[in-house]
Amino acid sequence: MAVKPQTSGQANAQLGADVPAVRCVGLAKRFGATVAVREASFEVGRGALMALLGPSGGGKTTLLRMIAGFETPDEGSIEIDGRTMVNGRTPVPPEQRRVGMVFQDYALFPHLTVRDNVAFGAPKGPDRDERVASVLGLVGLESVGERMPHQLSGGQQQRVALARALAPRPAVVLLDEPFSNLDAALRARVRDEVRQILRAADTAAVFVTHDQDEAFGLADQVGILLDNTVVQIGTPEDVYLHPASLDVARFLGEANVLDGVASGGSVVCELGTLKLGGDAVEGPVKVAVRPETLRLHPEDGPSVTAEVVGREFHGIYKLVTLRLPSGTTLSAVMGLHVPATVGESVQVGVNSFVSAFPA
Repeated sequence: MAVKPQTSGQANAQLGADVPAVRCVGLAKRFGATVAVREASFEVGRGALMALLGPSGGGKTTLLRMIAGFETPDEGSIEIDGRTMVNGRTPVPPEQRRVGMVFQDYALFPHLTVRDNVAFGAPKGPDRDERVASVLGLVGLESVGERMPHQLSGGQQQRVALARALAPRPAVVLLDEPFSNLDAALRARVRDEVRQILRAADTAAVFVTHDQDEAFGLADQVGILLDNTVVQIGTPEDVYLHPASLDVARFLGEANVLDGVASGGSVVCELGTLKLGGDAVEGPVKVAVRPETLRLHPEDGPSVTAEVVGREFHGIYKLVTLRLPSGTTLSAVMGLHVPATVGESVQVGVNSFVSAFPA
């Protein structure tokens, strides 16, 4: 969906609950001849969790570093909690931005205890010890305050880094590929812990990842970065079910692509006449059909004949490859008990709406 951030004047006129934690408008950054970010705009509401999801080299980390103040954009503006950080003038330095940063490698001080690492991020004053104790309690590490970082697990080290970022009560916490250093078995558990901690802290957060499961599992809003810019923003369900382009549909998992002709909210293609989701399109189109929306042996609704030419077992589901009469092959995700034998002819239908884009 199109992103239309408010202007700085509008934000200043609405200071309060309506002002987002972060607003970025038209950000661009180049490193020599390399374009890292171009015309990127998005905003993050107070207390919201946003993921910037895109391929490696797509500009995600550069966007995060511009918000933090570690890089200065060549164009565009950044506001944090209603204050302009950069807008064609001398940028506000990182330490004055009310931003907490969790680095990919956690960047803990190896010679300091857990408590001292967190205290480093807390403002000096009589309430410092109380604040350190509070955030250690928030992340569930109050019992390991005197340990050194190397004595902790990867998940615990990440929570220390998060506690340090939360200690100064930031307006927003930025997390750079926060789960990439964890074993696969730990990621889901630690992701849930981080989400609960950020919810409890009631702090806005922006994290970057190339992992769709992480983005969808943690974020309220997902910003899709392709070709070094933000091309779509929405809930995880929005961006997956209603991709803004064929490129987005292909990036967000598997998509079977067929030629078709759209008219009146439906599309005619090799799978029959299918209902369209999203904005209406007319004329020749490319139709994106998710593998999980295909069904074998449908008892009702339109269907076509296809041959099963491949079958892979994946534990909780199986992936079936189908060949249509034209020779076009499709991938279909099936339940374990749906019969599909290589070489047999089956009826194939679609149990949901599909997406279509002008050809």
